Amino acid sequence: MLREERTFIAVKPDGVKRGLVGEIVRRFERKGFKLIGIKMLDVTPEMAEKHYGEHKGKPFYPRLIEYIQSGPIVAMVWKGYDVIHGARVIMGSTKPNEAQVGTIRADFALVKEYNVVHGSDSEESAEREIAIYFNENEICDEYDNMAEIVIEKIDD
Repeated sequence: MLREERTFIAVKPDGVKRGLVGEIVRRFERKGFKLIGIKMLDVTPEMAEKHYGEHKGKPFYPRLIEYIQSGPIVAMVWKGYDVIHGARVIMGSTKPNEAQVGTIRADFALVKEYNVVHGSDSEESAEREIAIYFNENEICDEYDNMAEIVIEKIDD
């Protein structure tokens, strides 16, 4: 059974600096996922600590915090059927040399530390990460995208 979910996707500072925002948005839109929130922002130290809190105390934690604050990110909320898993497939493995050909990370990233894009790995992570970057009044879900229209027609 199809079930709608929301997920958090961010174009990381290296992706923004390389001009990949439009390409990344295009890939999710072409899949049929619905963009319901988007903004460019500088990540504050508090946001970075909340986002990467599960890694606190690990040797790479300081680099994560420094990296996510090294330039603006484009934070997005996407909605769709099985969007969390689907988005992770579109992004590819966090290790670009292991990512499937045609995924964002295989196409645009060179190393794990600078892998262009972040995506939530579970419903719990998605809701936690969305709340770090968005207020509910910044989510625009009151429209049907083409995938929803097509699925509605199939269900009739």
